[in-house]
Amino acid sequence: MIGTAASVVVLLKLSEQMPEPKFPSPKLFISSWMLLSIWSGLRQINRLNMTQMLQVGELRSTLSKHKGPIFSLKWNKKGDYLLTGSCDKTAIVWDVKAEEWKQQFEFHAGPTLDVNWRNNVSFATSSTDNMIYVCKIGENCPIKNFAGHQGEVNCVKWDPTGSLLASCSDDITAKIWSMKQERYVHDLKDHAKEIYTIRWSPTGPGTSNPNHQLLLASASFDSTVKLWDVELGKLLYSLNGHRDPVYSVAFSPNGEYLASGSLEKSMHIWSLKENKIVKTYTSNGGIFEVCWNMEGDKIAACFANKTVCVLDFKM
Repeated sequence: MIGTAASVVVLLKLSEQMPEPKFPSPKLFISSWMLLSIWSGLRQINRLNMTQMLQVGELRSTLSKHKGPIFSLKWNKKGDYLLTGSCDKTAIVWDVKAEEWKQQFEFHAGPTLDVNWRNNVSFATSSTDNMIYVCKIGENCPIKNFAGHQGEVNCVKWDPTGSLLASCSDDITAKIWSMKQERYVHDLKDHAKEIYTIRWSPTGPGTSNPNHQLLLASASFDSTVKLWDVELGKLLYSLNGHRDPVYSVAFSPNGEYLASGSLEKSMHIWSLKENKIVKTYTSNGGIFEVCWNMEGDKIAACFANKTVCVLDFKM
C-alpha cells in the first residue's frame, strides 16, 4: 500500500535551549540530533512549516539522492548511519557525520516500502514486488532473499536479538523468517484483510524483560490486533475493540500493555495479562501512529486532524 511522500531527508541540529512544551511530554530527543521526514498520502502526517522548525533547530543538512518519494527511514543503534527506502525501488545508507550517502542498494523490482536494521551494518528491506532482501554495508548483493508473500510487503521488523524477521503483507498474512533457512519459519494466517504493520514485544531473550514470553503483534484492516506465539506460530489472542482499520500498535516498555490506534478516531490501551481494554482515548481524527515513552507512563498519538496528543498513563 503506497501513497505519496517527500524525496529528501532533512537533518536538524537542535539548539541548546528549546522552548518549554505546552504539554507534559517525554524527553523530545535522545541525542543532539533530530530527524525529520516529510510524509503525506497514506501516512497522513501533514507537512511541517520549515520556518517553525528552524526556530528550535538549526538545519544541518539535506540528504538528496533518491529519485522518488521516501516511504521509510531508520537510524541504526550506533547512530552513525541512517537507512531510507524509496519509491525509486532502492534503499540508501547515509553516513550522518559525513553528510553523504554511503551505499545505494538496487535490488527490488518495485517501490521499497519498509526498511529495518538487524544490527549496525545489516538490514532488511521490503517492497511492492513481494520480496524481502537482507543486505549488508559493503556487499553488492543481498546476503539473503526471502520469497513467499503473494502481495505487497508493508512492514519488516527484526526481533530484539536480530535472529528472527517478521513481515506482513497485503496477502493477509504475516510471516516469520530465520537467517538459517530459506523458507519462512511460520505463516500466520488468521487475519481477514490486509495487515498494515507488526511489532515485536520488548520481552524474551536479549531484552530487559527476559522472563516474559516473546510475542508478535499484527494490526490489520480487518479492525483487529492479533498476538502470536512466535515459537509455535500460533494465534494467542485476537483483540477485537476497533471498528475500522488499525494502523498502529506499540508495546509498553515492560511488555504488559499494548496501545493500538485506528481510523475510527480511538486509541485503546490493552492489558496483555487480562486481554482487555483498560483505557480508551477518542479524538476528532483517525490515528496513524502511537508510541510510548521510555518510562511507560506516557503515550503519544498523531491524528488525521493535524494534532498530536500526549497522554498520561497510570494503572
